[in-house]
Amino acid sequence: MEVQPVPAWGTIPRMLRDQASGHPDVEVVVAGPVRLTLAELAARAGEVARALIALGVSPGDRVAVWGPNDPDWVVAAYGIWDAGAVIAPLSTRFKGLEAAGLLRKTGAKVLLAAEGFMGASYLEMIEDAELPDLQHRVVLGGGPAPSGALGWADFLAGGAAVSAGAAEERALGVGRDDLASIMATSGTTGAPKGVMLHHSQLLRGYWDWAELVTLREGDRYPIIAPFSHGFGINAGLLACVLRRATMMPVALFRPEELMDLIERDRISVLAGAPPMFFKILDELEGRDVSSLRVAICGAAAVPPELIRRLVDRVGLDRMINAYGLMEGTVVSMTRAGDPVEVIASSTGRAVPGVSVRVVGEDGKDLPPGEPGEILVGGYGVMRGYWRDPERTAEAVDPGGWLHTGDIGTLDDAGNLAIVDRKKEMFIVSGFNAYPAEIEGLLLRCPLVGQVAVIGVPDAEVGEVGRAYVVPPPGTAVDAEGIIAWARANMSNYKVPRRVVALDALPVNANGKIDKPALHALAAEEG
Repeated sequence: MEVQPVPAWGTIPRMLRDQASGHPDVEVVVAGPVRLTLAELAARAGEVARALIALGVSPGDRVAVWGPNDPDWVVAAYGIWDAGAVIAPLSTRFKGLEAAGLLRKTGAKVLLAAEGFMGASYLEMIEDAELPDLQHRVVLGGGPAPSGALGWADFLAGGAAVSAGAAEERALGVGRDDLASIMATSGTTGAPKGVMLHHSQLLRGYWDWAELVTLREGDRYPIIAPFSHGFGINAGLLACVLRRATMMPVALFRPEELMDLIERDRISVLAGAPPMFFKILDELEGRDVSSLRVAICGAAAVPPELIRRLVDRVGLDRMINAYGLMEGTVVSMTRAGDPVEVIASSTGRAVPGVSVRVVGEDGKDLPPGEPGEILVGGYGVMRGYWRDPERTAEAVDPGGWLHTGDIGTLDDAGNLAIVDRKKEMFIVSGFNAYPAEIEGLLLRCPLVGQVAVIGVPDAEVGEVGRAYVVPPPGTAVDAEGIIAWARANMSNYKVPRRVVALDALPVNANGKIDKPALHALAAEEG
């Protein structure tokens, strides 16, 4: 499939204006009773931009957003970009110390925070924090404003001091190479870093992503990944406006509610991390999912067996496996016409304008099939980490190659298979063991519903695998049976030495398996 070039918008504000003027009545946001057309989204974003300018926000200033996926978040994001500011999203899972740390790091001037989500007061969490750059706290979308904060209605009313012409001039003054977002990494490897991404880079990356996904006008697409994560904001909030698809923000993922949404609203596109699709497979019995035409499953490592189950059990036009990361945006995707085995065993070829290498410890390219670290080059590579030149230099070499820390292989056709995270690899009697590979094998065992594997210290062989297993619905974990199956079907060093039963695998804010939580659990278990 040949990818059509992105229109010559250059910036997100110009893209929004072009879509709203050409297709004003297309519904682009639907959530419960709220329905926004492109024209309405553009108008409401303009109101937010005027209000931000009235508060003193200048081009390049950082504005933080802290709240769940909902229409207010969407309006806020486009308003921030219209004001020429840089969006700095905060995860709804953050506690006060984490949020304050990121607000300080980005030097955010304004915080737009939802209040009351899951019973939490975000503003209360940071009321005593030292935030010298934070000048204004605004309650996002309504509700009572605590002391020292500005209510949403008052915030918007303040925008009357800024003329529509001045706001339009600001929006059209945004440059294609201006920063659009500072995205926090997940923080599982230390203090979160702020990934800098700019307007034209995001437009190019997610135009191509949407083209390969075949996202189009008329599609109904629940956005389950948090908007605070790169996939949620870019492959959801941005991509839907790029392609005039209808986004349906989902604040909390509950499998039964998602299945209801698929049936009631005739959902056509679904994207998420492996744990979400495992849960959906558990809920399929008696459900009508015939409206689904495209499923996108992406993570650092996607178990091949999950892809096979989805293709076998859900009638889809397209099943897509993809690989991307915050620092490198979209890297590789499977394509239309790829056989099931390619989709199940790889993340496809590099997308246009992106280059992929697999290198050994010496930095030299490895032959096809040999695992090594994945390096990414091209337009999608981040500009760097915000105000962190040292860690930027560690991640991006002088030649512009991003060192991902992921282990993968390339085949003769250029298909990239993700073996695992480099830091998750463990060594059993001198053999490199990759959890994702072991998980993919264990998922073929009929006694296993979901599984996550980690390496734990062992006095005899250095490290061994420990498997945390969720059994298939209606069954109990048979640890001895699983280990016996593994011994019969896997190399000895890959066989987990212990199987631990769980009701559910822990996931982080991005919906991916929370391996640090499993390591903490293993430390408690001994």
